[in-house]
Amino acid sequence: MTHHPIVETGPNMTRQVLADHPEMMVVAAQFAKAGAVGAMHDHPHIQSVFVQSGRCQFTVGTTVTEVGPGDSFVVPSGVPHGCLCLEPGTVIDGFTPRRDDFL
Repeated sequence: MTHHPIVETGPNMTRQVLADHPEMMVVAAQFAKAGAVGAMHDHPHIQSVFVQSGRCQFTVGTTVTEVGPGDSFVVPSGVPHGCLCLEPGTVIDGFTPRRDDFL
């Protein structure tokens, strides 16, 4: 097993690759403080999102949804998305194929 470093991705936000393979990747995103923002972006990867802890307001395309522990959803390839942390916590993301830019 490879231990990937924890990477700061913005104010009060970190990311750590938990597992990767050319066809799939699992990543933990940590939000340390309410108000942390995952900026709107898009990518060709299909992304699954599982909220392990905390609460976030996610925007996927034009839909805005508040999610909390146990909630999950999929972001299709190429769809703009981002989030606002409402309560500190951890989100587990899966990507297919792997996000080589995270390595």
